[in-house]
Amino acid sequence: MLDVRRMQVLRAVAVSGSVTAAAAHLGCTPSAVSQQVAALEKEAGIELLERAGRGVRPTAAGRLLIGHATIISEQVAVTETALSDLRAGRTGRLTIHYFASVGPTLLAPAIARLRVAHSGVTVDPKLTDPTDSLPAVERGDGDLAIVVRRPDEGDRPGVSLVRLLDDPYRAVLPAGHPLAEREVVDLADLAGEPWVGGEPPGPCLEPVLDACAAAGFTPNFVAKSEDYATAQGFVAAGLGVALVPRLGLGTGHPGVAICRVRRPEPIRTIYAAVREISLAQPALCTLIDALIDAARSEHR
Repeated sequence: MLDVRRMQVLRAVAVSGSVTAAAAHLGCTPSAVSQQVAALEKEAGIELLERAGRGVRPTAAGRLLIGHATIISEQVAVTETALSDLRAGRTGRLTIHYFASVGPTLLAPAIARLRVAHSGVTVDPKLTDPTDSLPAVERGDGDLAIVVRRPDEGDRPGVSLVRLLDDPYRAVLPAGHPLAEREVVDLADLAGEPWVGGEPPGPCLEPVLDACAAAGFTPNFVAKSEDYATAQGFVAAGLGVALVPRLGLGTGHPGVAICRVRRPEPIRTIYAAVREISLAQPALCTLIDALIDAARSEHR
């Protein structure tokens, strides 16, 4: 295999016209240059330089290698520029895993800010089941995931978790429900009601079940939906009551009433998860900061 560095030495000799001049330009001894050329000739299996007066000039084989050495130098320069742009956050691609209710509330304003600061970075948002988002980041299939986790869950090796906000659940009641006029309801007051589920089993349902257990009952789910908009429609139709996180309420349904919940108040905690090795990327850091600011805006 030909040594690329030796090819660059050969190129320097050809441009300079002599081994001595090339050595001066390269900052080494003529002997070192001659050794590099000799080693390259051994690798190539053919002479690469021939005498020309007091200097040397490349043979046909030498000219061939010098031409390729020039191409390699140009490609290295292009690669170094591309790498510099990537390090500085001027280019690149970020894959983001998120779940539906944080898309318009947290992710959209964060991406808008990222595009202003890093216009050359391509953003690839992927709507993902909350149970799959964190494993995707751990596998390297995503740069960032917005996830729901318990605050007391242990650390994940190699993953940094940034707490964004606590998202409290609200009671969603049919507009004509006896409790619909209240601003706050005790969770136990909903124990005997038929329930509408707004999410599949997983981290977003766990806070609801845990809170109901603390209030002394298990909810009787008579209808289930995997999105909060449909769940509100089911409630408006009189199928039951529901608990929906505040970020999942959207614009609200005209046929429902929204009340705060207490004793206890169910809360899901939302994090941004990134691989620790990726935290040196400027664009990713900008995205995390933007998510934190968007979460603060939602919290107010």
